[in-house]
Amino acid sequence: MIDVTVVGGGPTGVMLASELRLRGVHVLVLDKEAAPTKVVRGLGLHARTVEVLDQRGLLDRFLPLGKQYPVGGFFAGISKPMPGGLDTTYPYVLGIPQPTTERLLTEHAAELGIEIRRSCELVGLSQDDDGVTAELADGTRLRSRYLVGCDGGRSTVRKLLGVGFPGEPARRETLLGEVELTAPPEEVDAVVTEVRKTQREFGAMSLGDGLFRIGAPAEGVAEDRATPPTLDELKQQVRKLAGTDFGAHSPRWLSRFGDATRLADRYRVGRVLLAGDAAHVHPPYGGQGLNLGLQDAFNLGWKLAAEVSGWAPEGLLDSYHAERHPVAADVLDNTRAQGELLSLEPGAQAVRRLLAELMDIEDVNRRLTEKVMATGIRYDVGEGHELLGRRLRDIRLEQGRLYERMHDGRGVLLDRTGRLSVAGWADRVVRVADPAAELDVPAVLLRPDGHVVWVGDDQADLAGPLTRWFGSSVPASEPR
Repeated sequence: MIDVTVVGGGPTGVMLASELRLRGVHVLVLDKEAAPTKVVRGLGLHARTVEVLDQRGLLDRFLPLGKQYPVGGFFAGISKPMPGGLDTTYPYVLGIPQPTTERLLTEHAAELGIEIRRSCELVGLSQDDDGVTAELADGTRLRSRYLVGCDGGRSTVRKLLGVGFPGEPARRETLLGEVELTAPPEEVDAVVTEVRKTQREFGAMSLGDGLFRIGAPAEGVAEDRATPPTLDELKQQVRKLAGTDFGAHSPRWLSRFGDATRLADRYRVGRVLLAGDAAHVHPPYGGQGLNLGLQDAFNLGWKLAAEVSGWAPEGLLDSYHAERHPVAADVLDNTRAQGELLSLEPGAQAVRRLLAELMDIEDVNRRLTEKVMATGIRYDVGEGHELLGRRLRDIRLEQGRLYERMHDGRGVLLDRTGRLSVAGWADRVVRVADPAAELDVPAVLLRPDGHVVWVGDDQADLAGPLTRWFGSSVPASEPR
């Protein structure tokens, strides 16, 4: 029996599979497509995702292939300088096309020994007390202890589960494509600058060698959004808005996306879970979709691995929904708000001008920036110190950095006192004794996803959080 079947081989699914495999879980990834998509839906990784990659030792693969853009102007395109005091070592957006992100994550998964089976379409599933049976289009049946749907906004897993997906259907649609242009870049830039004074969802970004990524709002919503637009459709819409189609030709790919906003009412049904776009869809404002999915995987991976390995404390797996559902709801709200602020209606424009004025207050600018960056998230792990529930930024240690000690997916006890111990939990938590650590408290206990679940200096007080998040202790003579 497979431990976990992951349905969907995109960034979220592959990230989840790697998190599971890192902790020894036997995982299989299924994807209905014969090859990864070339469509570039996501263009960048926000600070929290960059932290996640660093926590697993992957960031060095990404940095040379991306470009660092200062944070600012990402909330509804309101141009403001980067606010001071951002609580991250990475106050930038790493510009990198989604297919590149997917390729790098897939290479990492392959190094971990994960099997990805393509051209495998899920058509049915059933579950019992012992596991899940997945039925594929070719008649194959696969048995696993758990199954996770990471299969996108039209998720087959979600539909087969009968999980509700309430929200609003698409009201607006954008046509998108990578095409070659005959117009010189300076002409394109001048026209785009003028059009964007009134049409902020219009754009043409140079990718080099005459290739551009063009996006143009459509006049309506297609009946079949799964069918990409034609080149003529894209050119016609660009001409309506810009007075020229820039001589667009030779498309690499064409796509369309809408502003549908939906959130699954449950992330777990028995032994089947949902992550990424299978659990939530929203407009692309702020570039949060890919990041939200990868962060879902980062939250779920260690918890599901604990369940499979047999040490998960009661309620740990259910905390995935409890923590990530409200985060997605907040993203849906902020993308709805950004969509309204992009409207050309006089009332919306008045609100936009008012918000732009308020964003001159640095605390307001920082709050909105942290929403998009996902660095302001605080999970409910109990009352106490202000650090509880928050992820801890990377900090310098006497030898190296904090995130370098998190590569193997264990929790971390960062101990400045030198007196604390994780005896009984050493297979799940690594102790880092460092009196010189850049930390304003005696010690912190971090979950494998970097969120703080204990602050203090008392060994007896530490036992409770260790048990709550890492299960029962095991005597040294009885390794788990």
